[in-house]
Amino acid sequence: MEQPVNPHGLQMHPMRDRLYSELHSRPFQVIPSPARVTHLAVMCTPEQSVEQFEHLKTLYQHFGVEPPLCDEACYHVDFGKLRVRREKHMEFATYTFINTDIEQGGNPFDVTGLTPLPEEWLSGIPGTVISAFHVAIEDARQTHELNLPLVKRFFEGMRLVGSSPQDGDARVWTTFQMHSDGFGRFLVYNKQMSDSQLGRLTQRIMEIETYRLMALLSLPVARDINPTLGDMDQRLADITDHLAHSSDIDEQELLARLTDMASWVEDCRARATFRFSATYAYHDLVIKRLEELREDEVSGHLTVTEFMTRRLTPAVRTCEAISNRLEDLSRRIDRVAEMMRTRVELSIQSQNQELLASMDQRSKVQLMMQHTVEGLSVAAISYYTIGLIKYLLDALYNSGIDVNKDLVLGISVPVVIGLVALTTRKIHKHFLKMATDQVAQAEANQIAQSQTEESKDKK
Repeated sequence: MEQPVNPHGLQMHPMRDRLYSELHSRPFQVIPSPARVTHLAVMCTPEQSVEQFEHLKTLYQHFGVEPPLCDEACYHVDFGKLRVRREKHMEFATYTFINTDIEQGGNPFDVTGLTPLPEEWLSGIPGTVISAFHVAIEDARQTHELNLPLVKRFFEGMRLVGSSPQDGDARVWTTFQMHSDGFGRFLVYNKQMSDSQLGRLTQRIMEIETYRLMALLSLPVARDINPTLGDMDQRLADITDHLAHSSDIDEQELLARLTDMASWVEDCRARATFRFSATYAYHDLVIKRLEELREDEVSGHLTVTEFMTRRLTPAVRTCEAISNRLEDLSRRIDRVAEMMRTRVELSIQSQNQELLASMDQRSKVQLMMQHTVEGLSVAAISYYTIGLIKYLLDALYNSGIDVNKDLVLGISVPVVIGLVALTTRKIHKHFLKMATDQVAQAEANQIAQSQTEESKDKK
């Protein structure tokens, strides 16, 4: 693909426009007060994400608005008194419904961001809801802030968490609990914030509530792993103690037990590593958003930051501790398994040495037997050779040649024996030299291979 060229003739990176637009893909919303906001975080698979987009287009059709043609990371549509925003994240998608068709007074949670939606549309959203809560925004500039007992009644008598964020420009009340309608609740009083500032504050509140629930997803996993993890730790300690103090060890049985333990640890790591990593990332986002709130304390109540640091941070530390214990147990199993492999290798080497010694002893016996057989072979070959010479002398004598058969035969005996012995020795030396050369070549090859492996290890 040809890179775009600007008027100055510079070659531009093909992803330059996308990188610029990425920072503006999720702008803060501008929210007036009063308003009613409902926020949903829906966990979904890639297939369900596609289905969510198709489902969202039906909402466009319901309000008579032309639906979008392709899915994007963030959609924002204004249906008049109802504004809808959908954002896609790695594990979930969020829906924000902002209802501005309200009047102040009465219970602020009687009317929500879901009120203008068509019936049964909400239940058709593909995926599973992890976070769902209402944010009621009241304008404290037009009406007085309600007294605490009445505010507590709006939260069904639950214990309140409250603060004055943005250096006291607003007042926020919540419980961080689900209420009778299955939704969480936040009540925000706008004292002197602009619509843009209020939108940023609301966005931070929604992100804090969503990310803290996503961060807690790994806590059940950690609690499920912890009991078995303690048992595995004790079993490994028993194996180590047995290795250190017992001489009667069944290496095969211990290696099988270590293999089973290593398999369990790897299975836990496969199930939990991503979840734990996501928890750390979500927790960091929560802490960052809490810092951006710039809270002031409301007398007698925990602030949002205090509540989170007292409840969320210990849960994240628990997940971190379980993750570290899994990694430590995995390393310890590897070290014990390496010790076992070393013991097995030493045992095999000892058996090989005994086998080589036995083979060497048998070789010596075979060599002695070979020398004996060679002596007998010299006698046998000499005997048959002298017999052939005798037949030759008889033939010469019978043909009329005057030869002293007994004298020639007697002289040939030592000569034949000597030649046969000399020839046998030369053959023996020849094969011995071939065997020695082969052994020397094998040793040279082994040394060269060792040097090559050492050079690779150094690299």
